[in-house]
Amino acid sequence: MSIGANDIVRIGIIGCGGIANGKHLPSLKRLPNVAMVAFCDIVEERAVRAKAQYGTPDAKVYTDYKKLLEDKTIDVVHVLTPNRSHSFITVDALEAGKHVMCEKPMAINSEEAQKMLDAAKRTGKKLTIGYQSRQRSDAQYMKKEVLAGTFGEIYYAKATAIRRRAVPTWGVFLNEYEQGGGPLIDIGTHALDLTLWMMDNYEPAYCVGTTFHKLSQDTNQGNAWGNWDPAKFTVEDSAFGFVVMKNGATINLESSWALNTLETREAVTSICGTLAGADMIDGLRINGIRNNLQYVLKPDFHAAGAAFYEGNAGEAPEHREAFQWIQAVVNDTTPCVTPEQAITVTRILEGIYKSAASGDIFRF
Repeated sequence: MSIGANDIVRIGIIGCGGIANGKHLPSLKRLPNVAMVAFCDIVEERAVRAKAQYGTPDAKVYTDYKKLLEDKTIDVVHVLTPNRSHSFITVDALEAGKHVMCEKPMAINSEEAQKMLDAAKRTGKKLTIGYQSRQRSDAQYMKKEVLAGTFGEIYYAKATAIRRRAVPTWGVFLNEYEQGGGPLIDIGTHALDLTLWMMDNYEPAYCVGTTFHKLSQDTNQGNAWGNWDPAKFTVEDSAFGFVVMKNGATINLESSWALNTLETREAVTSICGTLAGADMIDGLRINGIRNNLQYVLKPDFHAAGAAFYEGNAGEAPEHREAFQWIQAVVNDTTPCVTPEQAITVTRILEGIYKSAASGDIFRF
């Protein structure tokens, strides 16, 4: 089933919870060549509400995703469910002839992610993962500088996703079985994806990791989203990793939902190269030496004139993500995030968790 440039892309949504309503559905609704024609959720009322707000008048509602996949008129499926089900739903959707956008992380482990990658290759259908941080203005600008050779060889980086007290208390975020982990797999995954993308390095050699359950049982919480239930907090509250790539490049990865620190930054990267460096500590800052003097460049993203890959500086990253994904489907081009890249993120996260559990180095 091919899609023409003037055709309407028919989309089915599997999972109508927070990430669907907060990110994907509003972003898809803005696109003129998209129709959301099917909604599935194990809680039928959520699918009914999503259809009413975002669907076509004749959109279908399902509680069984396999019934949705039987509709041969659906071109694209968005998999927006808890992490544990990403793999098997995505594989089934690809096998049913659909292109798939799967929300991050790709899967709960590398074995499940590999099944997704294999299915995409076997079916010839497009698969992308929802790492929308790449579409932020600062990330797009930094990537353009990377491609221009501004930084030279990037050999050290920091991937940071640190919250002081912002533990998500809804859904299944605190459930290790459903999610596969806590802040590392939830927000650390964004920071790591951003860092690997900037380095254009997807060959890890080994890693060391630590995970902590130091604050999860606190009753004096001060949490941004209200108190969590300590009995249900089965994932780590913070996690840290040290990753060495095959070429010797090194990445420090920091993630937390709860940590006694004022140095909070989420889904950012700092990179150090042979010619220059960059960070996202106070906006995007590029540093280097020119004419034997140190310099710092801070782009102004409120001004016009920056040529981004898609859209303009004022657009939200989730809107750019949706636009470039649908354009990739319509034009048969490669989406910004490839499954080959995303599986490396999953492999490294899994390595950090395994190192933390064993107390030893994990080798890839």
